[in-house]
Amino acid sequence: MARKHPKHGPYPEEMQEDDDAPAPVTPCWLCGRPLGKTVVWHHPVPKSRGGRDVVAMHPICQQTLIANFTNSELQRHGMDVDALLAHPNVRKFVDWVAKKDPDFTATTAKKQR
Repeated sequence: MARKHPKHGPYPEEMQEDDDAPAPVTPCWLCGRPLGKTVVWHHPVPKSRGGRDVVAMHPICQQTLIANFTNSELQRHGMDVDALLAHPNVRKFVDWVAKKDPDFTATTAKKQR
């Protein structure tokens, strides 16, 4: 059986990616800022609670969620960002981090339980 494309050699013109096009800017799932060099793939519903979906986030945003919610609370909220933002500590954090650059890092508060 013959191959559609040669095994070795360049791809046909329609298969090559355009190097001049900028990479699409993906926003953070929690704060909405563009992602920087470091991206964390976060399970909104924890894997221990049956979560399969992942979302791209800043590491500092993920640390804030972990510090403010238990796994069972995250399971209840699921993919609902608005419910997470209704929490006063998370809203305060998102308002504060909104003006920071995408690669901004800082220590976050410890778990408040």
